[in-house]
Amino acid sequence: MFNGLNLSLGTLSRLSNAETRSISPENFTGEPGKGGMATTGTGAHPARELGQGWKLSPSIHIPANREHTLADIQGSGAIQHIWLTIHPDWWRRIVLRMYWDGEATPSVEVPLGDFFCNGWCVRSNVSSLAVAVNPAGGFNCYWEMPFHSRARITVENLMDRESDPLYYQITYTLTDVPEDAACFHAQWRRSNPLPYAQPHTLLDGVRGQGHFVGTYLAWGVNNNRWWGEGEIKFYFNDDADFPTICGTGTEDYIGGAWNFEHPPGQYGVFSSPYSGLSQVIKPDGLYQTQQRFGLYRWHIMDPIRFRTALRVTIQALGWRSEGRYLPLQDDIASTSFWYQREPHAPYPALPDRNGLEVN
Repeated sequence: MFNGLNLSLGTLSRLSNAETRSISPENFTGEPGKGGMATTGTGAHPARELGQGWKLSPSIHIPANREHTLADIQGSGAIQHIWLTIHPDWWRRIVLRMYWDGEATPSVEVPLGDFFCNGWCVRSNVSSLAVAVNPAGGFNCYWEMPFHSRARITVENLMDRESDPLYYQITYTLTDVPEDAACFHAQWRRSNPLPYAQPHTLLDGVRGQGHFVGTYLAWGVNNNRWWGEGEIKFYFNDDADFPTICGTGTEDYIGGAWNFEHPPGQYGVFSSPYSGLSQVIKPDGLYQTQQRFGLYRWHIMDPIRFRTALRVTIQALGWRSEGRYLPLQDDIASTSFWYQREPHAPYPALPDRNGLEVN
């Protein structure tokens, strides 16, 4: 019997014994027949004349300096869709974490906005297969996230005050999961500024078998002129000084060409199923002083597979006089997405809230 995973147009007609559940502030546990039962919540005042069943609990507030569990799911299955929204001020003030099968350290640890390709805390729409961000700040994630015995998702408020309302819905299926289904991982790193003539490291210390499936870059440029000549490099398994895969330029890796310049004198903003220059923030002559970019590249049809280890870096290169490369000292924040067998190696500690904020 079809287990209800690995969905596509070609499998939509197939029947399955998988059971769909959904967790939200209107059903904190996802239990059958338990939705819309709230008698208190952030919607209690608007619903005061209507009573139970009329949107009494559409959102939550995360207490100051607290980690809150959004979902704790027992059994085997897969998360298939996450939708959430909160004011952009909170996109680098809340950390999203995911734990699979009772592990002690998270497989996903990323600031909320960066996970959804919005690292600059300025709304930007995204139209891709894995992540869709719709007006106005509706975050959607379609990465399939299998688990064999348990899934736990948390959000941590790094601020000294209660968060704005967070609205969310996590839809998943309970079903048999194949033994060879790897767990979903995501890690955030930032170089601010990038040391001179050094690459930015997206990943290092990944151990085990898996495949790399995506990159999001929040790239802040600190120089004039073009900034994307740098190469991305994937070091596999026993690679040492030189990688197995070496790109030819930043815009080339994203699937663009010639500085993304289209029409002449302008960046050609685009968002496609597998790659995009989804955001360009221009200086305004007053408070916005730097160029800032949001870029993504999904390896959905071309996953980068490794047997025992993975390291990923990207260079920041511009141009100086006499046709020479200029190593840049930019603000680069990267989110890397991959699948691998557990256990995973522990991640480097995230910066504190000052190290995360857009400044």
